[in-house]
Amino acid sequence: MLISLVFEILSPSNTQVEMDKKLLFYDRYGVEEYYIYDPDSNSLQGWLRGEDGLDVIPQMEDWVSPRLKIRFVPSPEGLQLYRPDGEHFLSYSEISQRLEQERQRAEQEHQRAEQAEQVRRNAIPQLLQMGLSIEQVAQALSLSVEEVQRMS
Repeated sequence: MLISLVFEILSPSNTQVEMDKKLLFYDRYGVEEYYIYDPDSNSLQGWLRGEDGLDVIPQMEDWVSPRLKIRFVPSPEGLQLYRPDGEHFLSYSEISQRLEQERQRAEQEHQRAEQAEQVRRNAIPQLLQMGLSIEQVAQALSLSVEEVQRMS
């Protein structure tokens, strides 16, 4: 099995010896790109396969992965990843926030639709009292004759 890319996020339990062994393992088994991110120090290291194995990527600032075409941008807030189209990948909290906003928008739209339907229902008796026929009311409110008869 060929592994093209490995991305590791360090935890406090990772040791330098363990990470050195992983680097040797990935080098031996042909990994093309290897990245280690330490969220505690906000540091990113990378290696890229060269002629003699995995070579250190000397400058990770704005590095673009040859395989994935994503850009790595370390910032004071943490590591930012950008898609090939230039848009940044959303964090879990950003995705959650957008989903909540979308849920609220959908609820508001549902309420507006219910209100509009109630206005149409309330208009039927008024229009009939004004002397419009059931057919005219149906046409005016974009309803079928049967709907008007059922609601009146």
